[in-house]
Amino acid sequence: MGSTRIPALVFSVYQLMFAAITPMLALGGFAERCRLGPVAVFVFVWSTLVYDPIACWTWNAAGWSYVMGGLDFAGGTPVHISSGTAALAISIYLGKRSGYGTERLAYKPHNTTYVVLGTVFLWFGWFGFNGGSALSANLRAAQACMVTNLAASVGGLTWMLWDYRLEKKWSVVGFCSGSIAGLVAITPASGFVGAPAAVAFGVVSGTVCNLSTQLKYWFHYDECLDVFASHGIGGIVGNIMTGLFAQASVAAFDGFSEIPGGWFDHHYIQLGYQLADSTAGFAYSFVMTTLILWIFHFIPFLRLRTNEEAEALGMDDHDMGEFAYDYVGLDAEHGFPSERGALPPVAGAAAHHELGSGVGGREGPHHRISAEKASAGSSSEKVRA
Repeated sequence: MGSTRIPALVFSVYQLMFAAITPMLALGGFAERCRLGPVAVFVFVWSTLVYDPIACWTWNAAGWSYVMGGLDFAGGTPVHISSGTAALAISIYLGKRSGYGTERLAYKPHNTTYVVLGTVFLWFGWFGFNGGSALSANLRAAQACMVTNLAASVGGLTWMLWDYRLEKKWSVVGFCSGSIAGLVAITPASGFVGAPAAVAFGVVSGTVCNLSTQLKYWFHYDECLDVFASHGIGGIVGNIMTGLFAQASVAAFDGFSEIPGGWFDHHYIQLGYQLADSTAGFAYSFVMTTLILWIFHFIPFLRLRTNEEAEALGMDDHDMGEFAYDYVGLDAEHGFPSERGALPPVAGAAAHHELGSGVGGREGPHHRISAEKASAGSSSEKVRA
């Protein structure tokens, strides 16, 4: 529903960004195996048929969850459970990537620096995501920002500690993953809970989402970005914990909101409301996403799964003719074996070749390519995660 505290146009733009961001999360299920054109159509269809109805029943004054008494401040079900579940449905329906389970696919982030940079952007943007859901600059918005930051920090530390237990390494990727899990979990609760609860959100989400990354191995589906583990499971954890920790006093920080609170306010039925909303969001998103994928399969120009040749080449090269890292294909150009086909060695080629140093050119900065490394697998295989 709208707000009398901000212009209708501002509210519209704000909600449109929610509707645009949510399907982007689900696209993790398409990674490295789907055609770009049909995916763009899928985004529009999915946002219209899946996100919009869930957002309506959550936030519209006539929505069944809103009327029932479900609490979701900034999108635990409409954004995170729906997108995480969609990624799960997509990965199951489409099947595994070519080469899954072999050394051809490297199961690690391809660029740790970008993981950190992306996490910084997300973390900062989440203040608008959660704090902005107060729809005005007031104490409740400030409180939402504070608990958001706290849950993210604790979630990152928790995930990193779990990784250290197994690998004895302080993983920055683990910290980033845990921070996202904390941000996801605090989303539905950010306008309803205090700082002590935010610490609990971070610990529980960092633990549960970390363990949930193993689901793809237990149930044998290929979901390389762990969208379901971080967003789907994280959203469910956040919804349930909202039913426990929601406080009427925190909701009243804006001067007019009234809620009965959660378990710790002795409103025990709230947990049931949260479970009902989470279950409905999971079921609706999974079934509708699967139906959309099934219908797309019977429309030739909307078939999502690409062919094995395109997967081997890489979807960026095949569909866009562009590379995120333009030096990836240079091994073939300079005489080393590549997944695009083996080439004879360049005459007089030494074991190591130093490529050009033009900044921003085809060659990019100095890159040393080893013939020995190339024989073990192309750089294209090594870079893609």
